[in-house]
Amino acid sequence: MPQQAWSDKRERQYEHVKQSQLDEGRSEDRAEEIAARTVNKERARSGESDQASRTSTHDKSSSRRGGEQSGHGPRGRTRDQLYTAARKKGVKGRSKMSKAELERAVGR
Repeated sequence: MPQQAWSDKRERQYEHVKQSQLDEGRSEDRAEEIAARTVNKERARSGESDQASRTSTHDKSSSRRGGEQSGHGPRGRTRDQLYTAARKKGVKGRSKMSKAELERAVGR
């Protein structure tokens, strides 16, 4: 835990976000950074921190932003998300593919 001022709730949130990032294949350092930033932003939004930037308090919450980018909406994943998935799978000719072609190539 990088911060001593976090409550037990924020500790659990940190561990949950960190584990989620590790499950997605992020490095340990990157997962810790994302988790700490997420917890600190949530603390700022709820008034738990001494200082808060304007974007921390007026921007979308981290959980809402993540849900919107999940690819489960009516239009599915974005072309960039599909392209990244195709690159991970080693699909040839992916740079010239349309969104529909990428969907077929990676299996929607």
